[in-house]
Amino acid sequence: MRALISVSDKDGVVEFAKDLANLGWEILSTGGTYKLLCENGVNAVEVSAYTGSPEMFEGRVKTLHPKIHGGILHKRDDKNHAEQALKHGIGGIDLVCVNLYPFKQTTIRTDDFDEIIENIDIGGPAMVRSAAKNFKDVLIVTDILDYDLVVEKIRSNSADLEFRRSLMIKAYEHTAAYDSMIANYMNERFNGGFGAKKFITGSKVMATRYGENPHQKGALYEFENFFSLNFKALKGEASFNNMTDIHGAVMLASSFGQAPAVSICKHANPCGFAIKSNLLESYIEALKCDPVSAYGGVVAINGTLDKALAEKINEIFVEVIIAANVDDAALEVFANKKRIKIFTQENKFLMRENDKYDFKFIDGGFVYQERDYVGADEVKNAKCVTKRSANEGEFTDLQIAWQVAALTKSNCVVYVKNSAMVAIGMGMTSRVDAARAAVAKARDLGLDLQGCALASEAFFPFKDSIEIANEVGVKAVIQPGGSIRDDEVVAAADEFGMAMYFTGIRHFLH
Repeated sequence: MRALISVSDKDGVVEFAKDLANLGWEILSTGGTYKLLCENGVNAVEVSAYTGSPEMFEGRVKTLHPKIHGGILHKRDDKNHAEQALKHGIGGIDLVCVNLYPFKQTTIRTDDFDEIIENIDIGGPAMVRSAAKNFKDVLIVTDILDYDLVVEKIRSNSADLEFRRSLMIKAYEHTAAYDSMIANYMNERFNGGFGAKKFITGSKVMATRYGENPHQKGALYEFENFFSLNFKALKGEASFNNMTDIHGAVMLASSFGQAPAVSICKHANPCGFAIKSNLLESYIEALKCDPVSAYGGVVAINGTLDKALAEKINEIFVEVIIAANVDDAALEVFANKKRIKIFTQENKFLMRENDKYDFKFIDGGFVYQERDYVGADEVKNAKCVTKRSANEGEFTDLQIAWQVAALTKSNCVVYVKNSAMVAIGMGMTSRVDAARAAVAKARDLGLDLQGCALASEAFFPFKDSIEIANEVGVKAVIQPGGSIRDDEVVAAADEFGMAMYFTGIRHFLH
């Protein structure tokens, strides 16, 4: 039996080759892999010696040879194939172990296009695809985590069709992701990220319990390794809906750097948010905004979930807690609560990946766009369009309200007072309805909005929302501006003694 081993990621490859050699396999190899194997006592044969053809063109041509691809591709149980192989002196290659040139790492390390081009693998993908095509006869190994299992299957003579097929699928996933990465990079470099084709690939992290509903299957995939490195389940199993809610909660709680922020989300929309002197105070204030919606919601903590905070959260039922880190004593508080799920990023503060693009499914395809973010100085650079300016406390509240509004389904309005959200209206078909809904809920809860700040993620088309804001005592407003009735809206703010700021930037979220 003969194996061809040529890898860029060399972790574990020496041990893998030794295991195969000990089982009586002949080892073929190339370049750096060949050198490493020989240095570590593996009696490997260099591919150029095997084929009788030297490496050419600075290594661009090494394995592109009939003795390699014929050895991989010929069908062992086909008489015609067997006769041709014998006639041309082509021996079988029964295992191919390949992982590809580090294209992504190269693009991170350098912008030199010539170097990047040289790190596009040609022979590797060709061998992987050839071996995968002939998977019934050839074991194709592309994942270093499969080395031990492959050796055990060979040793026990149990590398059956099902196992070979699983390696084949993984191999085509490997080459598809690799080619997609290259195409996306080229479009990013030369076509502004919007080429004729867009490839979205991810690696499976875990299955979710089900999709949005029990009759739907679901799973979590990651683009790079963000969740593998920054998401750990301490208690419970995440559902599809949990993950979308966690996304919304973490995006908000992590929006203010190292501030002790706590956000509460339900159905991916904020229903509570606060930044106070510590996380316990922040949670208490965040909960006041809408404790009814918070029931069964997701709490995101930009810091440590300790025992005191855990005991406070435990006074009501929340379904999910996601914290930067979690104390053992805090985890013990929920030991007898079967339904609660607790996750951590195992960091000092919550982290976000900040992907450059996002996309949304529509029937028959998807729409793709640059991802929306609130700029670091967006509020700082906003233009005051009224006679009155916000004081320092009001301006802080405007900054918080603006960030919350940008992460809330449109149409939305957000009311913030003393660095805590006190009312929110979201997902309405009219902005004035969002304003009315927020005020009505705040009144039902007995919350005082006097002196608060108001944010709208898009312009106010009429002054009616400002009139509602005045009735509850709003003192400062931030919005993009841009309505044909801006003058009327600003005049109403001046009439009521409000400060109003235009950012010039809209943050629709649909």
